[in-house]
Amino acid sequence: MLMRSRYAAYFLQDAAYVLATWHPDTRPESLDLQNGPRYVGLKIHEAHADQVEFTVRLKLPSGAPHRFRERSRFVQEGGEWLYLDGELVSPKTF
Repeated sequence: MLMRSRYAAYFLQDAAYVLATWHPDTRPESLDLQNGPRYVGLKIHEAHADQVEFTVRLKLPSGAPHRFRERSRFVQEGGEWLYLDGELVSPKTF
């Protein structure tokens, strides 16, 4: 699914793919993945219709471990799924 391929693109620092799979209404003009955190794990909790809830583990540039849980929304246009937006899920819920 698109969620896993986008995670792989973040892991591989492939900003072009991340931007290409981002809906133009919410997509930033550019994205620098070279100097950011290193993605080290993905756990998908739920996937329903156009939403996916997941936790990402990463290492910050300082080396400190970090994680976040997000509920992402996707839309299908022209036969392709695109990331629309997401909201962080409260740490108290996971």
